[in-house]
Amino acid sequence: MKENSTIKEKSLQPIEAAARTTVKERTNEVAADNLEERMLLALHAASDKKALDIVLLDLREIATFTDHFLITSGANQRQVQAIADEVIDKLKKAGSPAARVEGYRTAEWILVDYGDFVVHVFEDKARKFYDLERLWREGKRVKLPAELIEQPAGSLRSES
Repeated sequence: MKENSTIKEKSLQPIEAAARTTVKERTNEVAADNLEERMLLALHAASDKKALDIVLLDLREIATFTDHFLITSGANQRQVQAIADEVIDKLKKAGSPAARVEGYRTAEWILVDYGDFVVHVFEDKARKFYDLERLWREGKRVKLPAELIEQPAGSLRSES
């Protein structure tokens, strides 16, 4: 009977349960050793346009619709569109056109679907609001090369 009450307690209080997870569980990282070339191209394209806080989540163990989420943001709508344009253009030139692009006009959250990975480019406020990293916290964070994740000096992005 005690086991049932524990399960019920966890389901009723997901925020408290998440807070009790250990730091090791939350920093569930995997190496970027075997990233597909198209994904590396998308990462570099975003980085070339000064994308902020680039995160790659490995969802293979928890999702069936895609393998990875590439999540990043821009400081404003123009930068969000520029990041998405660069990713779309570089992958198209490499022979991999996007299956679908959504949200481009408003540029609050642009989703670029490549099937096995999905690129999410957010305007900074929208990224904080939707918080995909928290929603998909069961996924493994891929440890990216330093040149992709280093923020330029004087960056407006603050640590959350």
